Amino acid sequence: MIQRVVSAYCFFILILVIDRVLSAALSIYERYPISRKRPIKGYIQIIKIFFYVMGTVLIVCVLIDQSPWAILSGIGALTAVLLLVFRDTILSFVASIQIVTNDLIHVGDWIEMPQYGADGEVIELALHTVKVQNWDKTITTIPTYKLIQDSFKNWRGMEESGGRRIKRSILIDQLSIRFLEDEEIERLKKIKILRPYLEQKERELREYNSAHGISETDSPVNGRRLTNIGTFRAYCVAYLKEHPLIRKDMTFLVRQLPPSPQGLPLEIYVFSADTRWANYEAIQADIFDHLLSAISEFDLRVFQYPSGHDLLITRTITK
Repeated sequence: MIQRVVSAYCFFILILVIDRVLSAALSIYERYPISRKRPIKGYIQIIKIFFYVMGTVLIVCVLIDQSPWAILSGIGALTAVLLLVFRDTILSFVASIQIVTNDLIHVGDWIEMPQYGADGEVIELALHTVKVQNWDKTITTIPTYKLIQDSFKNWRGMEESGGRRIKRSILIDQLSIRFLEDEEIERLKKIKILRPYLEQKERELREYNSAHGISETDSPVNGRRLTNIGTFRAYCVAYLKEHPLIRKDMTFLVRQLPPSPQGLPLEIYVFSADTRWANYEAIQADIFDHLLSAISEFDLRVFQYPSGHDLLITRTITK
């Protein structure tokens, strides 16, 4: 009996040694950059489970002085039960293989899974769970196999491209949109980045109107005329092209969206050259600070719902 206990204890120590060796190998591997792209923690956990199960079988066999095959044959009859018990483990193992093979997630990726409240950086890829540190520093744990079953957004592509999208609209009061007068065009020519556009547009419109027999004394709706909204849109394009932190080799649009009861949306759709969150927000804010300040030069108004201050001014004027 003492011999069997000592033998069982030796098997137990051997299992612990194998566990520590595997953990040490994992720690060494995680020091290399490749571990972020090819995590092996899930596979190490599978190997550990295998050795723990086999070690437990051997320890029991030694203690009861029975052949391991007798117990393993009994386990074969319990396969259905084992599949039920290890369901999540099996699903997570298969999911881990698919994640690594298809290069879906790396440690350090920014992912979003709203259905699990996850919006942040992946800090651990394990067999059963993926840990995500949200931007409010909370930790969300997601079952590994759920990353295959459900959809999620990975922002790695944005970081690797070197450009982060700016997509925001300025709502223009449609009652402020009109044709430009000659003196207004001359005044706007003082804007350096806008002068080439205005000069080229004047030549183009003059040639068109002349070819179609339209004089300057005719109604503005006859022929083609410069508008304040179109000129402001051209100014936005010129300003963004001059901006050093806007990517010119990626999608670059300044467009009008369909009019709505909230006004005419003039959308800026460009990419910043800095993908870091704080820098990106600063670039976006600087751009719209400038455009919102410059819009009055084109005699345009930004739409917004009336506030209590607006109502107070209206009431005062009425009195």
